[in-house]
Amino acid sequence: MLRNLFANYYEAVSVILFGIGFTTLLLNRNMIKKILGLNIMDTAIYLFLAAKGYIFGRKVPIVTGTVPEPETYINPIPTGLVLTGIVVSVSVTAVMLSLTIRLYRRYHTLDIDEITRLVKGEK
Repeated sequence: MLRNLFANYYEAVSVILFGIGFTTLLLNRNMIKKILGLNIMDTAIYLFLAAKGYIFGRKVPIVTGTVPEPETYINPIPTGLVLTGIVVSVSVTAVMLSLTIRLYRRYHTLDIDEITRLVKGEK
């Protein structure tokens, strides 16, 4: 079992990172820390996809000149998914941070429970 762990250490690290991000997202009430936890989870997923898409000994699928056998290249789909995910993640993070700024300006706190209490008190 330990040998399999060392053979798949990228996958093991991505699972550990996902766990750290998930616990940060669940256990913190501060909105900035929740955003950081979500970003750590995103990074873990990107690492996992990149580790699964890479095959040792194969080349990047950039064809110059003649086309050799397709078995000499790695699969480009996981790389494309990771790049697309990074772009979406940056956009979602920007929206979350802008909403956090708006909430802080209105309620003067980043504690999600305190904001919920203040919103219920306004109605």
